[in-house]
Formats: sequence, structure tokens, C-alpha cells
Amino acid sequence: MERVIRRTRDKAVEAPAATPSRREAKPARAATQRPQAAKPAYEKRTIALVYDFDGTLCPRPMQEYAFLPKIGVDAAAFWKESNKIALEQGADPLITYMHLLYKKAKAAGIRIDREDLVAQGRQVELFPGVMTWFDEIDAYVRTHEQAENVGVRHYLISSGLAEIIEGTPIYKRFHNVFASEYWFEAYDLPYPKRVITDTGKTQYLFRINKGVENLSHSINNHMPENVRPIPFSHMVYYGDGDTDVPSMAVMRKNGGHAISVHAPGKPKEKCIDLFKAGRCDFFAAADYRKGSELFRRTSLLLDRILADIRVEEEIWRLGREIEGKAPR
Repeated sequence: MERVIRRTRDKAVEAPAATPSRREAKPARAATQRPQAAKPAYEKRTIALVYDFDGTLCPRPMQEYAFLPKIGVDAAAFWKESNKIALEQGADPLITYMHLLYKKAKAAGIRIDREDLVAQGRQVELFPGVMTWFDEIDAYVRTHEQAENVGVRHYLISSGLAEIIEGTPIYKRFHNVFASEYWFEAYDLPYPKRVITDTGKTQYLFRINKGVENLSHSINNHMPENVRPIPFSHMVYYGDGDTDVPSMAVMRKNGGHAISVHAPGKPKEKCIDLFKAGRCDFFAAADYRKGSELFRRTSLLLDRILADIRVEEEIWRLGREIEGKAPR
């Protein structure tokens, strides 16, 4: 979709030697100048890096760092009970865990509101290098010889709690965060405002792709591929396991990219399975430090995406020349 920007050009005029008359002082020449439309530029110059959270940016489920310890509940026992209830009741596992958290808190006589959850985010552990990752990736793209006018956006799509994520030190680094949330209208009835399931994550990939990030707007209306602001081919998804398979499949099917990560020093069989199944381009340990295997393989994908953007732009320019238009 082409965006036309209108602007005026100021033209330097040499001042006359003598004081002008009242007639000459009128800005007659300036009045005759008309704003000129800037030549349209190729706009698909945004790269989107999209991350899962639990197991991808942090080692454990975010609720295990502060929420469960605060209410005195063992993490392994909690997840076992939650999964058992979901199976027996035919309930959604995510809605089940969100309900059970507050049921356990109430039974322990502990009040946890939104502010408490945000504060808990400060206790979440992050994988090595996550804190500096965003600056390093942005710098890599910014200084790349193919990266003229190309920008990077970081997105987060998580089944975890948006309130806890908001309290982490990396929250502000994301262009947008899509995660499960509560309504806190009364302590006895905090209930899910939004639940993002494994398959539900894919909706947000299409929101990024179509530029429809306002959740009050539908993404169901048809949008031709050539007008979508961030093509899937300009996107990379980071995940750690089975819960990310739907998102990885959507990315790869639509020409996008995916990287599977595993905890450093931990088994990588799941990543190998995803790689063999064609769910991801690469896999690596979740070491986000510059120079790591993950950084190097991400850089390879960025090199490819940047080259693709330059090729796409040149094709766009050639097409406009054929049509008799003058691209910038």
C-alpha cells in the first residue's frame, strides 16, 4: 500500500537592496508555490522477531518464580493437578490453570491483585544475554550494508500472564505484547480477560502480518498479500517446544522463519524433532549473548531477509518504471 506524503519546499530568495513597497512586500511568489507530493517509497522494510516467553526467554513457567512460592504451592504438584482437572472436566488447560491459581491463593488466605502480579515479574529469571539481545540485534541490522531504512520490531506472544510480563525488565523492549490476562473487578472473581492458547497464538502472527494489532479490530477481512505491511518472509518466530508447533507451522507454511531453542546444557531432542519435521530453520541453546550459536544463526536469517527486502524493492521499482511512474 503506497503512502503519499505531501510537503513544501522552501526556496531561498535573495533580499532586495532597497526597502520593498507595500505591493512588493506581499508574498505573491510564495502564494503561487504548491505543495509537491513526494515520490512514493517502498514500504515493506520492517523485520518482525516474535518470541514465546516461558522456556524461550526464561527457563521456567513465569508463575513458578513468585506466584506459587507466595501461596505455598509446589510447582510440580500444581501443574499435575491443573492438567488432571482439565482432562477430567474437558476444560481448556490454560483457563484451568488461571482459575486454579486464584483458587489456591484464596484457600491460602493470600490476596494477589494486578499490582502484585506486575511486581512478581521482577523475580522472573531470564536466559543468558536476553537483557542485551534486543540492542545487539538492532545494532546488527542497523549497521548492515543492506539495511538502509530497514527497521526491526520485537513482539511477544505468550500463554503466560501479561501482568507478570509487564513487570519484567524487557517488557518495554517489545513493540507489542500479546498474552493471557485477568479482569480484577473483585478479588473473589478474577477471571480470564484473554486466554492465548497454543493454536490461538497464530491469530497474533496474522495481526502482525496484516498490521491489525488493535485487538478490537477483526483480522477476518480479506487483505491481499501485496498490501500486508510485514510479510511472513520478514518474520522470525522463537519457541521451545510442542506448544509452539502451530506458530512455527504457520510461519514456515507462509514463507517465514522459525528457530527452536533449548535450555543451555539441557537435552535438545525436542529441538531435533522439530528440525527434522521441518518446523524450524535452525535450533540452538537459549544463549542470547552476542557471538552465541543462537545469535549467529539469527544473523544468518537476518542476512537472508535483508537481501530479500532489497530484491523485492528492486522488483517494485522496476514495475513502477514499466508503468511510467517514477519511484524514489
